[in-house]
Amino acid sequence: MTNRYDTGMQVRRRILGDAHVDRAEAAKTPFDLPFQTMITEGAWGTVWASDKISDRDRSMLTLALLAALGNFDEIPMHIRATARTGASKQDVLEAFQHVAIYAGVPRANHALKLAKQTYAEMEAQDTTQDTAPSGDK
Repeated sequence: MTNRYDTGMQVRRRILGDAHVDRAEAAKTPFDLPFQTMITEGAWGTVWASDKISDRDRSMLTLALLAALGNFDEIPMHIRATARTGASKQDVLEAFQHVAIYAGVPRANHALKLAKQTYAEMEAQDTTQDTAPSGDK
């Protein structure tokens, strides 16, 4: 593998978390290996690895672009990533308000619905982990 691939995997793990990346890696097949390599090198090893803007800003840009283009499947994954990128709920709301004005209310509305569901899941998971016996965490 290339340096960009290795960098991409490090950045991907930093932004999405080990559990997510481990699941994605386990699901790879020979059929989608070239695509997964391209994403790891291009998206994570080049774009997300750049230090020209912060992870927080890149997170908000990504969420806004996904919503504006109607690519809703990846919004929950990137909402979960905000826990690592530093983008707050308010930041996400502001990004989706921009989407409403510049790309359409229905897309922003659906993105907000997904964000609310994902934040609720994250909070429920945090609550469950906080109440679990110490050996179960």
